[in-house]
Amino acid sequence: MKDFFRHYFLPHHTNNQRPKLLHHESLFILAVVILSATLVLTNLKIHHPQVLGDAITISTKDLLTLTNQERQKNGDTPLVMNDQLRQAAQMKAKDMFSENYWAHNSPTGKMPWDFIKTAGYDYQYAGENLARGFTSAPDVVKAWMNSPSHKENMLSPHYHDVGFAIQEGSLTGEKDTVLIVEELGSTPLNVPNLSANKTLGLASSQEIPIGIIDNHSIINSRSITENIALGILIFFIAIFIIDLIVIKQKKIIRFVGHNLDHIMFLVTVALTIVLLQLGAVL
Repeated sequence: MKDFFRHYFLPHHTNNQRPKLLHHESLFILAVVILSATLVLTNLKIHHPQVLGDAITISTKDLLTLTNQERQKNGDTPLVMNDQLRQAAQMKAKDMFSENYWAHNSPTGKMPWDFIKTAGYDYQYAGENLARGFTSAPDVVKAWMNSPSHKENMLSPHYHDVGFAIQEGSLTGEKDTVLIVEELGSTPLNVPNLSANKTLGLASSQEIPIGIIDNHSIINSRSITENIALGILIFFIAIFIIDLIVIKQKKIIRFVGHNLDHIMFLVTVALTIVLLQLGAVL
């Protein structure tokens, strides 16, 4: 076991002073294994989504409840689900998928207010929050609350109504993107009286239109592929660091040695994967 570890993980004369796992043939075999595993996982996800798929649970009801909980903490009146704003949010989500953009304003010049007007909502105040890449309602609301501009929208005392859209599709090259649109507003007839006492409560008795993405699977494909990739990267970063330390300690001279460059590259890739795991708000 000691000889095995030394041969594959440490620079030694038996491996030409370079860990066997860092030899070209070992890296090639690893690449083939990763490619094969990727093909198997992709095939399993397509043909057996109940086993390997995206574990996503986001509902309009949860988004409304969690939003109103945050407003309650801030001493604001609860928002009321509005069907026209819900339609505006759905139109905005569909437009983003069809025109393939991630922004408040579309490439064709449409602004959030255009969708709100088209839905027939006569607003005095209006606002929009967007989110993508999240797998649960609490994560969405938490991300909005962690962003000053989105938080200001969610807690604004000027808003009385809200509408949500939750849709899944392909956006800007990313397949299976979950897009959440929140349209907020108030009309001249229901704009809150800011001088009046604020009423607390969650308005839980109101009818909430069904809007939900609820995908369950035995294995979450997003987490397993990302975690495996991170595990492999961390494993090889560790090997490169160990190799670098041993080379320095034993003062081994090698004609080819770019360990630091390799470490920086692998760390960059790992950070990219971590960032991609996080959802985005706009």
